[in-house]
Amino acid sequence: MQKRPIPLEKLTVGQRAQICSIDGLPDHVHRLEEFGLRGGVCIEMFRPGNPCILRIAGNKIGLRADALLRISVVLLAAISESPALDAVLA
Repeated sequence: MQKRPIPLEKLTVGQRAQICSIDGLPDHVHRLEEFGLRGGVCIEMFRPGNPCILRIAGNKIGLRADALLRISVVLLAAISESPALDAVLA
């Protein structure tokens, strides 16, 4: 079964997802890529809201919502039992 992408802002605390796409102005997308946010990367929602805080590769990144920037993600299964993903996010 193919999982459908959802907007990043739909994630709740502790949910993990994989980034599908980042759509927006090229400069904004490039800046997020410099922080490590790009397609295929696994993230965890640390604090939802505006700004939200994401956990990625052991770092926390604050991200303020912008009408010109859309980040789509695919939810990952409840995998707190997955040491491999825990190592990537830690």
